Amino acid sequence: MTTLAPLLEAFFLDRLLRQLQASPNTIASYRDTFRLLLAFAEKLLLKAPSALLLSDIDAPFVGSFLDYLETERKNSPRTRNNRLAAIHSFFRFIAFSEPAHSALIQRVLAIPHKRFDRNLVCFLTRTETDALLEAPDRNSWIGTRDHALLLTMSETGLRVSEIINLKCEDISFESIAHVWCRGKGRKERSTPLSSKTVAVLRNWLKQCGATPSEPLFPSRRGGALSRDAVERLVKKHIDTARKNCSTLINKNVSPHVLRHTAAVHLLEAGIDRSVIALWLGHESVETTQIYLDADLAIKERALEKTAPPNTKPGRFRPPDKLLAFLERL
Repeated sequence: MTTLAPLLEAFFLDRLLRQLQASPNTIASYRDTFRLLLAFAEKLLLKAPSALLLSDIDAPFVGSFLDYLETERKNSPRTRNNRLAAIHSFFRFIAFSEPAHSALIQRVLAIPHKRFDRNLVCFLTRTETDALLEAPDRNSWIGTRDHALLLTMSETGLRVSEIINLKCEDISFESIAHVWCRGKGRKERSTPLSSKTVAVLRNWLKQCGATPSEPLFPSRRGGALSRDAVERLVKKHIDTARKNCSTLINKNVSPHVLRHTAAVHLLEAGIDRSVIALWLGHESVETTQIYLDADLAIKERALEKTAPPNTKPGRFRPPDKLLAFLERL
């Protein structure tokens, strides 16, 4: 009888931390997966997590756990697949040390990832971006910080994990102004800053008075912002921006949407996909394909080039404001 606890401990301490030297984000994601799995097992099997056997975590049980994530926790198929990836990683690790359970392990590894619809990425137009940047009250310390943070995110396309880990010393105004970060996959990259962003960040650094090793965008208490804090401030300012920009009403804007916004704006400016991949720290140039799919303006320009002879290019525009209103319904 093989207990689960020592195998799970070896997976985290030996496999992930020592051998793979996995990032803190990966460790946290895998940890949360097994927290949920053990809590589900305790509820379903009436066993304490430390008393669970490997044979308890068989394919039918894992299938029930995945169904629980989608039906009761209302997780998306993408989140469900991320949880399954963590479980698969664990079972591949124990496959060599537990040959007696090879049949069980193979059945769990055979559970497929779920297919799902791939929606177009959401991004902000330049008008919507300007409305968002005008939302913070820059007469307050918090508003000045939020404006600088939102401007930096929408221009550089930094991930939330990258923006909250920035230190004051990561901003350089020498020669070519840029921001340095260590991103996903431990890849270091430097992203140039426009003169407008440089002016805003210079003002912010003078106002916050932080030392080089302190967070660039600190919380009220001086520590680094959390992911949830960034999500809340984005939601807060989007709600304000909707009052002045009606097109934001039907958009669900998260911090990652600002990353998409930076990519689409670069694409609209005619920047090559390989440069955008470097700018965003993508592993592959093909990852930027999603922005080509999302940008309708690029497709419209292609349509104009393929218009039939003797046909005036362009799209239908309602001749009256009332007709334009009805057309948008």
